[in-house]
Amino acid sequence: MNTQSQQPGKQPTTTQQQPSPSQTGARPLVQEQLAATDHLQPAAPKGDASQTPVVEGMGAIPLPDGGYAFRVWAPNATCVSVVGDFNNWNDTAHPLHSEGAGNFYGVVPEAATGDEYQFAIVNGDATFFRIDPRALKVTNSVGNGVLYNHADFDWEGDNFVCPGLHELVIYETHIGSFVDNGLDKPANIDDLAAKLDYLVNLGVNAIELMPLMEFAGDYSWGYNPANIFAVESSYGGPDALKHFIKHAHARGLAVIIDVVYNHFGPSDLSLWQFDGWSENDKGGIYFYQDWRSSTPWGDTRPDYGRREVRDFIADNARMWLSDYHADGLRLDMTPYMRKVDGFSGDIPDGWSMMSEIGWLVRENFPGKIVIAEDLHNDPAVTSAEAYGGNMHAQWDSQFVHPIREAITTSDDHARSVEAVSNAVTHQYHHSFDRVIYTESHDEVANGSARVTTEVDSANPDGWDAQKRATLGAALVLTSPGVPMLFQGQEFLEDEWFRDTVPLDWEQAWKFRDITRMFRNMISLRRNLDGTTPGLTGPVTRVLFSDAAAQVLVYSRETLDGNATVVAVNFARDPREVTVTMPYDATWKVRLNTDASTYSTVFGGHETFGFTGRTGQLSIGPFTATVLSAG
Repeated sequence: MNTQSQQPGKQPTTTQQQPSPSQTGARPLVQEQLAATDHLQPAAPKGDASQTPVVEGMGAIPLPDGGYAFRVWAPNATCVSVVGDFNNWNDTAHPLHSEGAGNFYGVVPEAATGDEYQFAIVNGDATFFRIDPRALKVTNSVGNGVLYNHADFDWEGDNFVCPGLHELVIYETHIGSFVDNGLDKPANIDDLAAKLDYLVNLGVNAIELMPLMEFAGDYSWGYNPANIFAVESSYGGPDALKHFIKHAHARGLAVIIDVVYNHFGPSDLSLWQFDGWSENDKGGIYFYQDWRSSTPWGDTRPDYGRREVRDFIADNARMWLSDYHADGLRLDMTPYMRKVDGFSGDIPDGWSMMSEIGWLVRENFPGKIVIAEDLHNDPAVTSAEAYGGNMHAQWDSQFVHPIREAITTSDDHARSVEAVSNAVTHQYHHSFDRVIYTESHDEVANGSARVTTEVDSANPDGWDAQKRATLGAALVLTSPGVPMLFQGQEFLEDEWFRDTVPLDWEQAWKFRDITRMFRNMISLRRNLDGTTPGLTGPVTRVLFSDAAAQVLVYSRETLDGNATVVAVNFARDPREVTVTMPYDATWKVRLNTDASTYSTVFGGHETFGFTGRTGQLSIGPFTATVLSAG
């Protein structure tokens, strides 16, 4: 997400928006009220609670024999109680006792899964009713928590193993806009699940879900999380996500969840001044109280220097991978974790927080992945050495910007083959520690558009737009790195991304042959037919580069030298070049993006293979050709 990644009504702010006092949940509670507090003085737990062994954990903790324990961190509270359906919202019925270190704890034997609840927190003369920061389910972002037990879900048979980075092809999607459900409300997780077979047929093997933590309202990109442990209620809540992941796994699809730890909110934040304390009129215990609090989304940067806040974030990361069986995390805009404005104002604790999450995944969830949206070309982000960021991969600015420039520029003579060559061969520590793409949720919004529209806004369905959009996709799917597509890219969606506008699935029928090209390219990238293992290999070599002819030829190779060769023509006319291949063989054409079977406007310029080590290739305009020995 960049600093403009919110739609109208959700724009980043420079001042904190206070939590709304309105309630749309089932109970007539307010987020904050002043009240007499004589009836909420500290007290020991009553009844069975005092006889129940203390259990570990934070938030609402289900007990083996029924009931729930509750623990909340509120170091500045005078006293705390839990209220809910189980005690008719009586704030004297179940006081929690102080355990020290700012934690309050108690047991409610009557509490049952599905009950709504909140914490009543007293600080001096003020009482605050707050959603549990670790609520696993909420009625909505200004409603109540809902008691939920992760252990109730049946994961039997879910033994999925995430593909390795060298095999991954990611499809980024936004749940609310993926389909039009015809209900005048955003699509939900079940709507997305109905398209799983489509994604399987497309050939991708990983779905990256834009943030689905509970956010303000029903429409959002998701980068304004109000309750980070709860799945967005309008999307279907926690069980819907679990069913989705289980079904995705059964179809061979990994699921990566986009998480936001560089800021919270900024609106509908029950965390804001959670226990009534703050300094400098800032956010209280969960947030920095000085200059480090400032973000493009208000004074809402978490205080990474407090162990309790670090545990809050680390436990959240752990939850998605453990309790939801997600296969990876994508951390939103990590520069804003470690720098005040993303570029300057160092926050060392933010760097160590990112590193801690990376280490947590590497150590506790081997085979699962963690990706940073960083875009600062910093090799330390994907380093597992001391003081490294421990990310498995990072979004790569050194690919997306030069490649988009090359395919969208209106000046045919301005394309730099050298810049494209550098983009293709760039790496940090190895060939697969970067995510490469030409379209993402940021690249196709906030003043930017889909590649087809950037190429020719007057005719995004025309020859130029089709040719150059597919050329860019071919570079994504044949270059070293983890390729990523954005929803609808495979059928040339030309609408810029908005959370209120569903994908135009009529385009999918109109450009079904373009989609077939994407399917064929993905198949080659994954070596599904066994003819292109080089595309999964770690070695990349430039075989031919000619700035005048605007042709680039590169080889992707396995460690044992099995090569796949990619020849790319950036000119609007065919080009003939003589190429020396990696070894003597019979070189067969596996893909030609100018084939007329992919589009009625394509010229169908034929590229022929040859036998030997040196031969001539004739490449169509704005075309990528893939060859391998056979």
